[in-house]
Amino acid sequence: MDFGIGFLTNNVMLPILDFLYGIVPNYGVAIVLLTLIIKGALWPLTAGSIRNMRKMQVVQPEMQRRMKEAQERYKDNPQKLQEETAAIYKEFGNPLAGCLPLLVQMPVLFALFATLRGSPFGDIVHMATVHVKPTTELTQVQPEGTSSPHVVYLSNELKEREQIVFKPNSVNVPVGQTARFEVLQTNGQSFTPPANLKPIFEVVSGNDKATINPDTGVVQAIATGDAQVHVTVPGVAAKSSFLFIEQIGRSGITSKDGIHWDNLLMTILFGVTLYFSQTLTSKNNPNMTEQQKQINKLTPFIFSGMFVFFPLPAGVLLYILLSNLFQIVQTLILYREPLPENIQRLLDQQKRKEEGEKPLPFESKPRRKKKA
Repeated sequence: MDFGIGFLTNNVMLPILDFLYGIVPNYGVAIVLLTLIIKGALWPLTAGSIRNMRKMQVVQPEMQRRMKEAQERYKDNPQKLQEETAAIYKEFGNPLAGCLPLLVQMPVLFALFATLRGSPFGDIVHMATVHVKPTTELTQVQPEGTSSPHVVYLSNELKEREQIVFKPNSVNVPVGQTARFEVLQTNGQSFTPPANLKPIFEVVSGNDKATINPDTGVVQAIATGDAQVHVTVPGVAAKSSFLFIEQIGRSGITSKDGIHWDNLLMTILFGVTLYFSQTLTSKNNPNMTEQQKQINKLTPFIFSGMFVFFPLPAGVLLYILLSNLFQIVQTLILYREPLPENIQRLLDQQKRKEEGEKPLPFESKPRRKKKA
């Protein structure tokens, strides 16, 4: 039995979506509400990470100085060094403490991501290979392997679903002969979905090596070489619309139909919100170097550019955009909280030190303290 990402997707995420869709029969609204529910449920974990990050931004230089002193002082006494390290962590906090909440919530985030990419919001695509062999080398068709099971939702009511497999993963075919790709139920019977979810068979590369009937999945070997075949089962909600989003399951910014302005707009907004989020944290980090600030400025462009070359469905873009907005609001709220007394005292010392080193308007260099 699967207790991993598939379990969370089919037994947690999709039932919640089914419930939300029953209240507001629009999958875009359901995705918005699901995102808010998940982010709200994870609030304590992410809040712990943000609070710890905020503290580390202030205390990192002092911690490094104290740790270095302890290592030099107790380099020949490992037990004493361990005690001193524990005392420093007790006073300022452990830098790794903020990582644990992120690790705990990763399975949930992966499950949500998988939910929005697969059926019913996205198409299920099986990639297979046709190896066309000369008749002198091969005389009969040799299919190889079967895909792992996939859950297909047959209607807008997510309670109606079937488990399917694709067969084969690859096939060796002599020149001039035919083979067949199939979509089956996990019990081996034929998959008979509604007309709008009928599987589509397509040769995506190697059209001079093999052709395929888009309705039956029968492939005809033409010449020796390899051909790549995609078997697609459409998502029942993939073409649902929401606000300016034309199709929730459509991936990419461009296609043969032209530019998808909805996906392009969400990609741009993702970059803008990511930039604002990083600017917000760097602005409140007194110890951030210029190099780190430059990296933060480039990161949004890099991630947004990735979505051009590795396209995501509109539903996933909607989720990550909403997540960024939620993160910004959460950060603004938490950064208004007072710091622990010892951390605030350290921050005040750093500010007084910086202000003392600043030159007056008519001075070209920082003032030096007079010798006693």
